[in-house]
Amino acid sequence: MLKRLSYRINGVVGRYFPEQRLFLKSDNDTRFIRLAPMTQAVAVSGAALFLGWTILATSILLIESISAGSGRDQAQRQQVLYEARLNALSADRDLRAEEAARAQERFNLALKEVSEMQGRLLASEDGRRELETGVDVIQSTLRRTIKERDEARTEKTMLTASLQAETGSGRTGESRARDASSTVEILAEALAGIAEQRDSIAMVAMAAKDETDAIAAQKRALETKNDVIFAKLEEAVTISMEPLDKMFRSAGMSPDDLLKSVRRGYSGQGGPLTPFSLSTKGETLSNDEIRANAILQGLDRMNLYRLAAAKSPFAIPIKSAFRFTSGFGYRRDPKGAGTRMHAGTDFAGAYGTPIYATADGVVTYAGWNSGYGRQVKIQHEFGIETSYAHQSNIRVKVGQRVSRGDRIGDMGNSGRSTGTHLHYEVRIGGKPVNPMTFIKAATDVF
Repeated sequence: MLKRLSYRINGVVGRYFPEQRLFLKSDNDTRFIRLAPMTQAVAVSGAALFLGWTILATSILLIESISAGSGRDQAQRQQVLYEARLNALSADRDLRAEEAARAQERFNLALKEVSEMQGRLLASEDGRRELETGVDVIQSTLRRTIKERDEARTEKTMLTASLQAETGSGRTGESRARDASSTVEILAEALAGIAEQRDSIAMVAMAAKDETDAIAAQKRALETKNDVIFAKLEEAVTISMEPLDKMFRSAGMSPDDLLKSVRRGYSGQGGPLTPFSLSTKGETLSNDEIRANAILQGLDRMNLYRLAAAKSPFAIPIKSAFRFTSGFGYRRDPKGAGTRMHAGTDFAGAYGTPIYATADGVVTYAGWNSGYGRQVKIQHEFGIETSYAHQSNIRVKVGQRVSRGDRIGDMGNSGRSTGTHLHYEVRIGGKPVNPMTFIKAATDVF
């Protein structure tokens, strides 16, 4: 039965692959090899399958090569855009700081002008009060002199009448009358001079009052201008403070505790701005001085935020092309050890990619650490520690002080690792936190 089926199959296949004979000739005899139709069909099928597999594998390799090249180009373009954005934001931040400094200078100049105008106004008020006092004295003297003149005339008339009644002669009375008349004329001349002086003083007082009104108008205009300046400064401080406060809160840090720590480290000369204070006892601050103190406190808080940001790991440890391969949190272990906590973020890149410090600090560990491989730990301010694991080469030593952007090692595959990458951790008070919280917070603000 099987033999008959084999004949039939050979007969069908023989239509397309007829039987062939391969002759082999030697010095003594000639032999041949018989190639049945089934044998030829199997050989052709095997060759076709091998050719198809070769074409398919080549296509897959070409597609992966093209996609890998486009991915690197895209990563480079994103890196260039990110750096351009950082440069633009840095320039805008410097411009805002310069505008705030210029506004503070204008504010100090305006305060100086207000102080000078207040001094001139007080001097004018003192002069006006002195003039008013002089006018009152002159008017009192004039009223007294007029009263004395009237009393002298009455006395003159009475004396003249008495003298005529006693002596019956008016000569002595006339002489006395002439004397009294001369006295009255002298008094009248004196009163005329006093009246003229009074009118002159009144004109001076009116001029002083006009000058006082003009100074008061200038003061009101300056106060209005100061209100506009204060409003702009308060708005600028508020707008600049909100994203900074949000950045530190997003990173899981208390802004108040953070600023207290920075202030303790920068409490000497040349540190934060200090508010206005009065040297005269018993006086209180004006509204402008209160607003100025609030603005200066806001600028002081911004300066402290700047110092805190410079000492915190708000940066990416990799500047070359990379991709995120594993985030913070629980995950399935890549080597089949079940679900475990992953206390950092993995950045995959080329072997030997430079690794940079994300903030200023001191190297506390640099060497081999079991599953972490070649590891570097850096202690920063505010109880923050960063860790860089699986390196191929370490470029720092324990006790060395590094700054943000300093190269500390090269990316590798040391320790418990499935491929070339950087395992990056951030710990606050020994407790691991998500590094992307810091990186995202800095990206949103800067």
